[in-house]
Amino acid sequence: MSEVADLLPALVALRQDIHAHPELAFTEHRTAALVAAALKELGLEVHEGIGGTGVVGVLRHGAGRCIGLRADMDALPMQEQSGLAHASRTGGIHHGCGHDGHTTMLLGAARHLARTRRFAGTVVFIFQPAEEGKGGARVMIEDGLFERFPCDAVYALHNWPDLPLGEAQTRPGAIMAAADRFDITVRGRGGHAAQPQQTPDAILAASELVCQLNTIVARQIDPGESAVLSVTRIEGGHSHNVLPAEVGITGTVRSFDADTQDRIEAALRARAAGVALSSGTEIEVTYTRYYPATINSRAEAELALAAAQSIGLRASEAARPAFTSEDFAFMLKEVPGAYLWLGQGAAAAAVSDADAVAAWASRPLHHPCYDFNDKALPLGIRWFTAVVERELGGLGG
Repeated sequence: MSEVADLLPALVALRQDIHAHPELAFTEHRTAALVAAALKELGLEVHEGIGGTGVVGVLRHGAGRCIGLRADMDALPMQEQSGLAHASRTGGIHHGCGHDGHTTMLLGAARHLARTRRFAGTVVFIFQPAEEGKGGARVMIEDGLFERFPCDAVYALHNWPDLPLGEAQTRPGAIMAAADRFDITVRGRGGHAAQPQQTPDAILAASELVCQLNTIVARQIDPGESAVLSVTRIEGGHSHNVLPAEVGITGTVRSFDADTQDRIEAALRARAAGVALSSGTEIEVTYTRYYPATINSRAEAELALAAAQSIGLRASEAARPAFTSEDFAFMLKEVPGAYLWLGQGAAAAAVSDADAVAAWASRPLHHPCYDFNDKALPLGIRWFTAVVERELGGLGG
């Protein structure tokens, strides 16, 4: 990592500054301004306001193909509890997923590639807003991202606390799940709890439906396939002696192919209709497929692993995809590419204190005490660089 060692002090300071000033989806104005200023200092062609607050930097060096590199910039609507000196200064917003680290690594890669230029072609640095459930990638694409900056391939990474620092994984095909959301409203008429015969019981119907929803994956999806359905909220009623007129149910479905999505949605709607008929209630279902599965193309996944190995990472093919979701999926539907998990956790063998290992394990993504591991910065910078150099005919890391 000696090639990028001189960049690290400034980049660590920048990463921690971004962490201290987190911004939610489509409001990443400060972060986007920092990114644009840093890219302009390098002499790159810079485009702002793509998809709202997205920023694109373009580095050209001779004739050749065009490779896109993407990082996400937004934070999460949650309270940080880390107690760190660089902890969030904005109540209720926390960089609990490491997007501050992703942004910094891509800026570091831009600095390194701009000075080394061991490639022939064009690199497009894509700084994306609103990954956390708001589909910023889709919005950038709809705003003409790939029409304005045609890419032959596109790559991204995500820090992965489940992997030790120095390891990396990806795989051809599905790497992250499709994410669907369902919102169900069960309506009775409401009435006195002592006179249940006078109104359809919305709470009882909702309870029956929740039980039935939890049988869909177990009984209607092939055991060889992978899917998850979770009910995450049920809400209704305000008094001990009133049967509410309405109960809400919310949840999520995760899967890896469109046929499975279709079967689960159809089964969910059928169960809702059956419970409505048997209970005398009215049940309304809203089913939203908000992120598709993240599907790596084979050649690009193999190149991503080769690039990781070339810089000394212990890189291997992931045994299975994750059920978490990622809106980089929208970019991979438009352009071949790959998404890499970059380890940032502590290796148990390297830590003598078992409590220290446990502390790391207690800080997964989206944890209130999570913080990006700055020791991963040079690894991400060198991986992005190696991908470009391999794709565009350079040294390959």
